[in-house]
Amino acid sequence: MGIYEDSSEYHSKGRPGKIEVVPTKATATQRDLSLAYSPGVAGPCREIAADPLAVYKYTTKGNLVAVVTNGTAVLGLGNIGPLAAKPVMEGKGMLFKKFADIDVFDIELNAPDPEDVIRACKYIEPTVGGINLEDIKAPECFYIEETLRKELRIPVFHDDQHGTAIICGAAFLNALEVTGKKIEKVKVVFVGAGAACIASANMFLQLGVRPENLMMTDIDGVLYVGRPQGMNKYKDRFARETPFRTLAEAVAGADVFVGLSAKGVMTQAMVKSMNKDPMIFAMANPEPEITPEEVLAVRSDVIMATGRSDYPNQVNNVSGYPFIFRGALDVRATQINEAMKMAAVKALAQLAKEEVPESVSRAYDGKTFTFGREYLIPKPFDRRALLWVSPAVAKAAMDSGVAQKKIDLLEYRGQLEQLLGGAFTVMRSIKNRVKKGTETAGTSKLKSIVFPEGDHPKILKACVGMIEGGIAVPILLGKRDRVAQMISQLGLEQALAGVQIVDPAASTKLDEYANQWAQLRQRKGMTPRLARELLAQRSYFGCMMVQAGDACGVLNGISRGYPEAIRPAIQIVGVRPGSKLAGIYMMIMKRKVVFFADTTVNIDPTAEDLADIAIYTADLSLNFVDEVPRVAMLSFSNFGSNRHPSALKVSRAVEIAKKKRPDMIIDGEMQADTALVPEILRENYPFSSLKEAANILIFPDLQSGNIAYKLMMRLGGAEAIGPILVGMQKPVNVLQQNCDVEDVVNMAAITVIEAQQEK
Repeated sequence: MGIYEDSSEYHSKGRPGKIEVVPTKATATQRDLSLAYSPGVAGPCREIAADPLAVYKYTTKGNLVAVVTNGTAVLGLGNIGPLAAKPVMEGKGMLFKKFADIDVFDIELNAPDPEDVIRACKYIEPTVGGINLEDIKAPECFYIEETLRKELRIPVFHDDQHGTAIICGAAFLNALEVTGKKIEKVKVVFVGAGAACIASANMFLQLGVRPENLMMTDIDGVLYVGRPQGMNKYKDRFARETPFRTLAEAVAGADVFVGLSAKGVMTQAMVKSMNKDPMIFAMANPEPEITPEEVLAVRSDVIMATGRSDYPNQVNNVSGYPFIFRGALDVRATQINEAMKMAAVKALAQLAKEEVPESVSRAYDGKTFTFGREYLIPKPFDRRALLWVSPAVAKAAMDSGVAQKKIDLLEYRGQLEQLLGGAFTVMRSIKNRVKKGTETAGTSKLKSIVFPEGDHPKILKACVGMIEGGIAVPILLGKRDRVAQMISQLGLEQALAGVQIVDPAASTKLDEYANQWAQLRQRKGMTPRLARELLAQRSYFGCMMVQAGDACGVLNGISRGYPEAIRPAIQIVGVRPGSKLAGIYMMIMKRKVVFFADTTVNIDPTAEDLADIAIYTADLSLNFVDEVPRVAMLSFSNFGSNRHPSALKVSRAVEIAKKKRPDMIIDGEMQADTALVPEILRENYPFSSLKEAANILIFPDLQSGNIAYKLMMRLGGAEAIGPILVGMQKPVNVLQQNCDVEDVVNMAAITVIEAQQEK
């Protein structure tokens, strides 16, 4: 099927449409209903009547945007009316929620008269915290927005105008930097003269383009002073004293072409006539004014942007409006003013120069992005825009005096990080602990982590993040030429300059390590010759570096199976005497972290093994979360309800653990819901030492633990960090095969924490 057939199925399959309203409070009991509605709701109603600002405390107003249209100018489809525009407005609502956690009511108005649109928006002002005007034709859209901005005390933002202008402005700033052109000297031609075109032209003027160097054309040609046809007060601002009458005349010698018009408006002859290193932003939807293929057929020095996702430099409003509204709503801004728009432009332009996370590359079939001609603006799936744009907009609102609420921007950024997922927040806390531990020890005391797979592209990219983040000093194992070649191919020579590269087979330490290891295992079948053969392999050599004290930790396994990666660590570093090796995952749900053990190592642990695993997991948790460990030993049985041997094993493990650590909060055997729902414990098992939901779950065997964590990831929406090995004598961890770059950085931080706590 084609894209349109696929889209029709997408919208109609299952529950029709793309959005729904979901309750955020409990509705399970009669008391819940009495609080949600009558009679309990009278309480907040009275408080809001007494203090209108209390509406932000008791209702969704502060996180609710109305997406309003009359369907007179729907993206590339024209005046199709409000009903046909509804799928677009629902899509807008879906993106608001996905990218910025903003709730939306889509409102399609049967109101071709702009005065009716204005009245409707005034009527709904008490309902929402902001209004996103959408797909309203020009010039009515200008009048509607101008009027509402004057008369309402909530942000009103016509995204077709300003969203496009902001993204286009960010791309323009970066294109200037790439080409080395000066903004006050470039000549710019705009084509379209509609809402997005006029707003973008205004943005370019604010950025520093000289008015005399900016020209605009529409379907009737160049906007010139005295032109009799097709003019209005908004176009009049761009009328110039010029002899040019056609686009071809205007674009000759120009540096920048900005198209917001229609397919085929730009020709190859026009492209040839432009100045050196021209910037062509052909943003008509769904087909651009000229395609990149047509442009590149006649020139190779062009910087090209379109509105399409299948070409580089997509000017997509989703990179802007969710985050602009997020910042505006969070300071209760009365409007979105020019300072806030400009802050968004500069934040997006700067973000494009940052290292692009692998999560973005994965969303685009593994393609990598580096700032330059084909990457001027962040991709829509780069959710870091939330952390860059929203605080910038909030700050601009406060600085310009339109914010009704003052916020601490550092705390605000931390709150926004929670919207990116619990793993992001947890790992930020862990990385801060790493830095704090390093500062305590002294700046020269960064821990060294050895990477046996030192020539793997993801490892090398992760090492850049570790160095820049002040997390660890990486040591790369591999053939020196091969590692250096891969660093060069990835363009990381500067970022990894001076990084230590060790070839185990050529190392001067090889014989020394072999003798040490042979002596340690001389009565376990090891000889110096065999030790030397094994240590020539990178996995063994890396573990021996840690054992010998030449590295603080080792991280391995991105290109090999778990058993193969863990075997050298067990043979060389070894398990702590009297301890049991286990694999732990931090499972991160919304605002909640639960540790799962054992998920990767012990197939059928004994009661003694389970007790040790529980103790070590509880101790481990203290390194990563500020919460008292509460351990539940899981089974299919609740406190003796079944006498099956597997249930008795778990019960016995609880007894052993309590004897070893009487101060630890631990109980079982119990079912998973008993462990996680305090009401079940209080009503049925008041004797239990667990009084709150458990934050550590110990599974009776590997089968159940492994199944549980994967089900939570795939069906429960949990994020998993790990596996973290506990029970080793020194910091050793195994990466998941083919994991992401960010996963490697995270596991490096965890390994450093373990190294800092080793004593």
